[in-house]
Parts: sequence; structure tokens; C-alpha cells
Amino acid sequence: MKQEYIISTSELESSDVIVIGGGPAGIAASISASRCGKKVTLIEQSGQLGGMATLGNVSIFMPVGNITGIYKEILSEFIPEQLKNANENKFDPHFNPFLYRYYLNQKLEKEKVKVLYHTTFITVLKEENITKGIIVHTREGLMSMIGKIIIDCTGDAAVAINAGAEYITGRSEDDITQPMTLMFQMQNTGQKVDNILPEGCYYYNEKSDLPQGRTLYWENISEGTLLVNMTRVKGNGSKINELNNAVVESLKQVFSVANYLQRNGFENYIISHIGSQVGVRETNQIKGLYTLNQDDLFMGRRFEDVVAQTNYEIDIHSPDGEKSCDERKIDSYDIPYRCMIPKGEGLENILVAGRAISATHVAMSSLRVQPTCYALGQAAGIAATIAIDHNKGVSEIAIDKLHTMMYKYGVKFN
Repeated sequence: MKQEYIISTSELESSDVIVIGGGPAGIAASISASRCGKKVTLIEQSGQLGGMATLGNVSIFMPVGNITGIYKEILSEFIPEQLKNANENKFDPHFNPFLYRYYLNQKLEKEKVKVLYHTTFITVLKEENITKGIIVHTREGLMSMIGKIIIDCTGDAAVAINAGAEYITGRSEDDITQPMTLMFQMQNTGQKVDNILPEGCYYYNEKSDLPQGRTLYWENISEGTLLVNMTRVKGNGSKINELNNAVVESLKQVFSVANYLQRNGFENYIISHIGSQVGVRETNQIKGLYTLNQDDLFMGRRFEDVVAQTNYEIDIHSPDGEKSCDERKIDSYDIPYRCMIPKGEGLENILVAGRAISATHVAMSSLRVQPTCYALGQAAGIAATIAIDHNKGVSEIAIDKLHTMMYKYGVKFN
């Protein structure tokens, strides 16, 4: 016999737009909706904004070929000197994650976005099969919130799936996702340091022994820092046991990789920062009104409902746990608005922004990087505004109106 539970909640103040997830997509969605005059609440499960940039120490933005909109604005405010001489096709700026975290706090406050930290999405609230709000867990217990449009920026499509959206996971043939990585930073002390390898860690003798079978880091000689992306753990970050394993295994690899680097050219370096959260490249993709695919990328396809553009390469870290990467250069392509709209009944007030949009395994490997997520989030926030103003579902808004407002707020398409 199925046991039923009655959930008792306190009610939070309602909002026009509820955004779940304070990473790049959620930040841009919140800012853009607020600028359009909407009351916005941003739900973030941690105590930091920025997503992987701050939580995971992924303190580098990948080159996307079209620096525009809120992403460009953030660069111009936060690291203006790096942006000044930027080559858009090669621009991969490094930054201090601690300063970025502080900057984002100030930015969202200035933009009049209400941020609820340490607040976790639990489930959606439905009325006559339409999603009317969400239930969250806070330090004060379970609370409910009503919103006109909900934007899912969780990275896992957690809200959309909970509301009934169809989805896929990883590769179509076996549902296996790209592996996870815990990034860390090392600092040059100016003198040789003790080479410590904690008990239970690995001794990597050769480059081929390393988790990725290669070295991958970004060195800032003027600041004496080394940003390291060299750990790798097979698994799906939306699965409890697989994520738990990655949390433990990736930290073991961090100390092991650092030990290898200290023996191979970085004798003066110590670990100065380890991401507080393991980096998850891929989990779920919604089934949307359009699914971006590999042919779209290779053909450089253009769409009338374009909301973002990128030329970031296909970049698939081996889902099978092998020490390889599938890296293929591509030209610029469009991402259509329809990829953000989940299929299904009762989902007309839900948008998905960020890496969980409707895309195949190969296509997602290119669009998943932070600058593209900012672009998708900005489009989602504006689309939500139009839907509210015209009392329409998110699939019914006029694309020419969406483009007009995007242009107004600094977005350009190549």
C-alpha cells in the first residue's frame, strides 16, 4: 500500500519569475528579467553565486566566438583589462574565483534580484496540471513560492523533469555521461616545497598514469598560479552513488596529481585552493521543441529563433573512463529558442536554460561552457518577461519581439 504524505509549508512572497540555480544561466536570467521590470527570486542551494566558476574553481571562461550581452557586460565590469584586447575566437580569460563571488553578490543586489541562499528545490506545485510554483527547503524548513514563470537553471533539468518534462541522459546508445572533474589551484611559493602524498593516494610516475593521460592546466606566471584540470571520475553527477564516489575519488586524485606536478616542473608549488564541488559536465537534457544535433554544429546552421551563438569545439571527455577526449573544431552555429522549451502538457510556464537544454550528447559537449550558459539565461529571462506581459505560454511568444528586446539589452548576433 502506497503511503501518502501531507507536506506542510510556510509561504514565501510570490514573484513574477522564479529562477532555480545561481550559475551562469541563472544569473543572466535573473538580471534580464529584473531589468525588464519583473519581480525575480533566484534560488541557490549553496552559499555562493557563480556555479562552477566559484563552487568548482573553474575560474576560466572558454572562447565562444561571440562575446555579447550580459556576459560581455560582466567581463567589462569585472576584468576590463583582459577584455580590452580580446580576440573573441581565442578569448579565455582567467579570474580570481573569490573576487568573482564577491562581484556577483554586489551585481545581483544592484540589479534588485532577491537571492535565497542555502535553499534547495524540492518539488513543483501544480494546479489543474499547470505548474504554479515550487516547494523549497530552507533553514526555516519547507516553504512554498508562487511564480508566473519558472526558469530551470539547475544544470540537471531537475525542475522541468519534476514537472513532467521528458528527458534523455548522456549518450543515446547507453545513457552514459561524460566524467566528472574536481579542479584545483596551485601557488608558486618561490622555493622548493615538501612533496607530500597522503596515505591512500596514487603515485603517478609517468604522464600516461594520470587520470586523463595528459597534463591540462593554465599557468599565470605573473601571479604564480596554476589552474589544474587533470582529475577524472567516470559517472553521472545526477545519480547519488555515482556523485558520492566522484566526490571521494576526485579529491584523492587532486593530491595525487599535485604530487606528480611537484615532481615534474612545479617543485615550488603548493595546493592553494580546491573546488568545494566536483565539476559535472553532463547529466540530463530535456526533450524540447527542437533538439540541437551534431549536424547543426558541423553545418554551422542558422535558425530564425536564434538566442545564442558559439563556436566552442566539440569537447567530449571519454564517458567510458578511457584516457581520451574527442575534440573537434567547428565554425559558429546558432542555438534556437525552441531548445529551451520542454515538450509536454502543463509546462507552458517553464523554461530551461544552461547545459540541460534540448541537445544531443555531441551537441551538448560544445554548448555546455559558461559563456554560452550566460547567453541562454539572458534569453530565458527576456522570454519570460514577454510571456508574462502578453499572457502567453513560453512557446507562444513572438520571436521578433524576443530579438528586439535582446538587442535592446546588448545582445548581438554575428
